[in-house]
Amino acid sequence: MITTEVSEPLALSSSSGLPSRWAPLGRLLLTLAFAALFCALSFHASGGLQLTTLTRVEVFLIALAGILGALSLLASARTRKPWGLASIGFFTLLVFITGASIIWAIDPAIAWLETNRTLALLAAFVVGAALVRLAPGQWRSLLGGLLIASFFISLYALLTKVFPAALSENETYGRLREPFGYWNAVGLTAALGLPAAAWLGARREGHAAAAVLAYPVVGILVVALMLAYSRGSLLAAAIGLAFWLILVPLRLRSATVLIAGIGFGALLGVWAFGQSGLSADRIELPLRSNAGTELGVGLLALTVILLIIGLVATWLRERHAWPARTTRTWGALLLICLALAPIALAAVLATSEKGFSGSISSGWKSLTDPNAKQPRNDPARLTAIGSARARYWRDAITIFESKPLLGVGAGGYTAARLIVRKDDLDVLQAHGFLVQTASDLGAVGLAVTLALLAAWLAGAWRATGPWRGPQRRQWSDERAGMVALAAVVVVFGVSSLVDWSWLIPGTVVPALFAAGWLVARGPLGEQIDPAGSLRERLRSGLRNPWRAGAAALVIAIAALGAWTVTLPQRSVNQSDAALDALVAGKNAEAQDLAREAESTNPFSNVPLYTLAGAQTVAGDLPAAEATLESAVQRRPSVIAGWIALAQFRLNEQDDPAAAKRDIKAALYLNPRALQAKATFLLAYRAVKRADEKKAKQNKKN
Repeated sequence: MITTEVSEPLALSSSSGLPSRWAPLGRLLLTLAFAALFCALSFHASGGLQLTTLTRVEVFLIALAGILGALSLLASARTRKPWGLASIGFFTLLVFITGASIIWAIDPAIAWLETNRTLALLAAFVVGAALVRLAPGQWRSLLGGLLIASFFISLYALLTKVFPAALSENETYGRLREPFGYWNAVGLTAALGLPAAAWLGARREGHAAAAVLAYPVVGILVVALMLAYSRGSLLAAAIGLAFWLILVPLRLRSATVLIAGIGFGALLGVWAFGQSGLSADRIELPLRSNAGTELGVGLLALTVILLIIGLVATWLRERHAWPARTTRTWGALLLICLALAPIALAAVLATSEKGFSGSISSGWKSLTDPNAKQPRNDPARLTAIGSARARYWRDAITIFESKPLLGVGAGGYTAARLIVRKDDLDVLQAHGFLVQTASDLGAVGLAVTLALLAAWLAGAWRATGPWRGPQRRQWSDERAGMVALAAVVVVFGVSSLVDWSWLIPGTVVPALFAAGWLVARGPLGEQIDPAGSLRERLRSGLRNPWRAGAAALVIAIAALGAWTVTLPQRSVNQSDAALDALVAGKNAEAQDLAREAESTNPFSNVPLYTLAGAQTVAGDLPAAEATLESAVQRRPSVIAGWIALAQFRLNEQDDPAAAKRDIKAALYLNPRALQAKATFLLAYRAVKRADEKKAKQNKKN
């Protein structure tokens, strides 16, 4: 591999239209814009499971993709090939299959929501692809914005420990989980920032002060990663950093930053593990506050120490450049150490009580056995292998085997698992993108997903390679930046194999921006700085009828997509308004609003339940019965409809026998549903009382 590094000018591209003296300010503003966007998504959308906030995020992403996509069509240089088009095409096909699954979905309402989500993910990918055409050469801003967002989100998560009375008064868990409400998302956010931090501390371009800041940033990210107790994020971070160190020749620079930051950050994390006020669950606020103060002092000390180390290391690096032969030697030694790590692990396993094969067998069993002992929710889980994921994956495979071609529809894992599960755990996802896709979209969805992955890998190779042969490229600043973006995507991809990272906007959007940018960059040898300012290129594009028409079509598609995304939330709002009208005694208005809600979202049964309630209050029991029967006939796989119908027959029609018959369908769909079991018990007792009463009456006669 060639280790020669070629610097490239730091100035903005001429196409930006900015005078050279304003170029640094433009780069800074773009970097801060990326950081603000990623932070806003994380804090506003949180875990991505609330429909209201998720809808706003989806509309924003789709609108942004439409605007930037149209502008990129108008402003792109005519000589540039449409790099990334294959990836966008397969991603679009995945959206289409997800939407088509509404037809056969076990729960069409959920399938529509998942279609909207997938469309928003496509939009984020398109934004990254469009930006590389509109702002060529501004990959530094994307990496910098991602790093700033990762740092501040991780710091906020740690500050919930430092100031629990102000930021997390009612927190009951020891693991970091804010602002997402989910600890693995905190860990993944920190992990996403580590390759960008390694790039910042190792790059040859830019001001040395930026490299100094990389040291405490790595330390803070490592502490947040450890206090989240996220094994999947630790694994993803390790693989992402190994990817960076193996490919990029800036190994010594990277190792200096990472060894110092990871070393001191790990020391503070291990100390925090021993403080019950920081690591244990259900600790009283005064104890958490005292421990938080100590953690705050530790974080300040960590920052100061790493800043000093960064200053000294950077000064020595800039003042005394090592000969190329020396850097190659130490870089080779670092790679050897990385290669020896698995060997050292094997040696440790071989000397254990179980031996090498026994340890491997035991570990594999703990990982894959659904009945294996589950780790506790404390720092000890970081060294444990067992996980409840084996149960989730087993059920996903069972669902896939029942419908291997098309699956049970997007988002159908949640409902389908209720039938096949062998435990009382209530989970919404399979905690793994591939197994979730297999259960939801079957072999067809898996095939399209793998085709998308292959197309993206080809695009990533095109932007970073080739690595060997006569066409291999010298190392430039941009090539190192592209590898850093690829490392970010690798971190996210590894996490998505073992978790539901793609559902959380704060973690998936930065990764998709990076993925879209990388795949649309094209070969690094290709000129991406078209002649003329952005304004001139836009005017030229508008004068071209084909480009103008394509841009208008993109805007129209985005507008349609954004409008479609809002419909489920609009239906919920109409149902809520119907309930308010019913409480206010406006029964006719309540029924009209419920019918409007059903018309807005014909895949959801919720408006029908509201309508049936209004009809019951109005005394029109036959109409209410017909409405509820319509709900279960339309969506027989939705348990809520059967429960509502059974309770109606039991409470309003005084027909326990019919209620008992209907509730059996609910128990089939979810044998462990408490509400269904309670309704069945009430119906069973009512039937028994009726039979006893009838028997007594027959005796008298």
